[in-house]
Amino acid sequence: MPTIASKKKISAPQRSKRRTLLDPNIAFQVTEAYKNLRTNITFALATKESKIFAVSSSMAAEGKSTCAANIAITMAQTKSKVLLIDCDLRKPVQHKMFKLKNAKGLSTLMSGIHSFKEVVNEQVIPYLDVVTCGPIPPNPSEMLASNNMKVLLDELSKYYDYVILDTPPINVVTDTLTLVNNIAGIVLIAKQGQSTYDALGEAIDAVKFANGSILGVVVNNVNISGGKYNYKYKYKYRYSYSADSSET
Repeated sequence: MPTIASKKKISAPQRSKRRTLLDPNIAFQVTEAYKNLRTNITFALATKESKIFAVSSSMAAEGKSTCAANIAITMAQTKSKVLLIDCDLRKPVQHKMFKLKNAKGLSTLMSGIHSFKEVVNEQVIPYLDVVTCGPIPPNPSEMLASNNMKVLLDELSKYYDYVILDTPPINVVTDTLTLVNNIAGIVLIAKQGQSTYDALGEAIDAVKFANGSILGVVVNNVNISGGKYNYKYKYKYRYSYSADSSET
């Protein structure tokens, strides 16, 4: 799968503004990289019965939420009906990226407090709907592993062409692995200068052990230079799972 351009290697995660393809200042090379990624994911899903897939990473702060949002945007640009669900019920960020309210979402839907119609943000951009996380629940792994989640995904697959799940890092918590039987596979995000072969290998082995499928590995934060469209871009931000942390 293609790489995503970046400004430079970052020795340690730092907080910064996340940028989506909706930003008018996003450069040509980044947009094209995501279009290539969209094509590769489409091919990877061609042999799968389900068109539901997760975007995750091995560890924290590797850019998986930014990639999930941008993959959803590029898929919607083909006029496919796309749903992005923030399944990171510990450190959700999709509501921030799309500037949406987060008082209700997946957690209140799974709890039976709200209906899907009440939590879905329709037409965030043409052809793209978004379900935010909602209030952080005390039992995220159990909620994602529940029969209610399976039934929800089954129903959504009848309405949407693609359903994209932004899920927590695989080596940090088990949440993503609880979904593997209900999805086509996982797009694994890695960050040059930060991700390690050992961490990636551990994540891939965990997915295989759970009988899941890796659709591909995307490397971001890669230096690209030279040519007419020389462009440098970076993803860098803090991602913490500390019990008392309330901000990403």
